[in-house]
Amino acid sequence: MKAGQSSRKINISLILLIILVLILATISILTGAYSLRDNHEGWKMIFITRIPRTLSLMLTGAAMSMSGIVMQLITQNKLVEPTTTGTIEWAGLGLIFAYILVPSASLLLRTSAAIVFSFIGSMIFFLLLRNIKLKSSLFVPVLGIMMGAVVSALSTFVALEFNMTQSLEVWFAGSFAPMQKGRYEYLYFIILITIAIYIYADQLTLAGLGEDVATNLGLNYKRIILYSNVLISIATGLVGSVVGNVPFLGILVPNLVSMYRGDHLRENLPYTCLLAMAIIMVADIIGRTIIAPFEVPVSLILGSIGAIGFLIILFSKGGKR
Repeated sequence: MKAGQSSRKINISLILLIILVLILATISILTGAYSLRDNHEGWKMIFITRIPRTLSLMLTGAAMSMSGIVMQLITQNKLVEPTTTGTIEWAGLGLIFAYILVPSASLLLRTSAAIVFSFIGSMIFFLLLRNIKLKSSLFVPVLGIMMGAVVSALSTFVALEFNMTQSLEVWFAGSFAPMQKGRYEYLYFIILITIAIYIYADQLTLAGLGEDVATNLGLNYKRIILYSNVLISIATGLVGSVVGNVPFLGILVPNLVSMYRGDHLRENLPYTCLLAMAIIMVADIIGRTIIAPFEVPVSLILGSIGAIGFLIILFSKGGKR
């Protein structure tokens, strides 16, 4: 009887989240400076810009939240995600080099460069974690933020040398304003990443218990870490090349979900993705309406909210599992 009640509660909360996401998606599609009702061809704008933008928001939210929850599991630290481990800064560096080597680089080339550099940065971060003995788990995000700052400084230096500061500033803005048909489709690969993470969810959950435990249970810990880094790098590279810098979403959402549901990845994945979609759409709607007809970049709103949330988690939990 209790199991049935628990299952019913889970289904109800999931259904409510789905309804919330659908409502926010509808509001997002109907929000914008271009009036759909006053123009007889306004319906075309729905398919050209509004739906692509809303889908980009949803896929980006899913990608960053999944990257965050996977990173937190394999590092056993609640304060890590692509923006606190330097991974997103490595993606930006990859984009800069792609522009330098091929000035008219296609989106496919830019995305590939961002993914490769994200993977390199992610592996360097985990290599540092394995070889540096840290006295506190608080030093893990500090190490990542320091590495990200160094990479960001290198990106700025390279951009200045090759007169590409404007491209770097646009990337750091993390705005969804340019999202339109023909520019966002690579984000659909995030669906495949979601499926892959769901398939490996149990192994990732066990890997979150530590190398010794995972090995004793018959898992190849190093292979799981490698696969995790590949998935994180693809997700981060896709978001970095198509959207830009989207901060703190991977910290806030997994912590909120695990606060109420624990750390089981397979069970938490739908809740994590849906909640991240809701939060990023709310941030985008606020950004589009607060100084309409102009826009505030989503990264600014998420950065402001996320920084406060990061400090709350930092002082309340100290990053401990």
